[in-house]
Amino acid sequence: MIALIGASASGKTEIAKILASKYGISKVVTTTTRPMRIGEVDGRDYFFVSQEEFNKRINDGRFVEYINYNNNFYGSQKDQIADDKCLVVEPHGLNKYRLLKDNHIVIFHLLASEKTRFNRMLLRGDSKENAESRIIKDRIEFADEKIGKCDYTIDTENLSINDIADYIYSHYKKHLG
Repeated sequence: MIALIGASASGKTEIAKILASKYGISKVVTTTTRPMRIGEVDGRDYFFVSQEEFNKRINDGRFVEYINYNNNFYGSQKDQIADDKCLVVEPHGLNKYRLLKDNHIVIFHLLASEKTRFNRMLLRGDSKENAESRIIKDRIEFADEKIGKCDYTIDTENLSINDIADYIYSHYKKHLG
């Protein structure tokens, strides 16, 4: 399994889309309580559920991990775990996946400057206030000590999304042997 970790707008979702279309690496579909953005599709981008339904799934033990981030809940369900899948995750969730003994996970940490990430958020339709708030929260949430050791670190500033996806796929396959 490929794990992509990085602060807001570091390129995780776009890279996951290319890995899916170009290499058949399907994205682990995360469950969330946040509202759908324009262009998102339930069951493809996320499983969008109510807070009540999310709580029911917690009680049923259906998640590997879940977290409250930016006042919305996000979690990855156990039925989404498989080889040749791509997981977009934050530090808390990544640490839960590290505890799984059955799965081999190759971790890619995606970096981009705050300025670049801020501009990417505005381009995708986030409000200026929301983008500023996420940048501030990400300084804490995505601090190096919270992420821990990753197999690969990629600066996404000056590389195309396609080049990054190619790099990730080739290194994932090499890592697996």
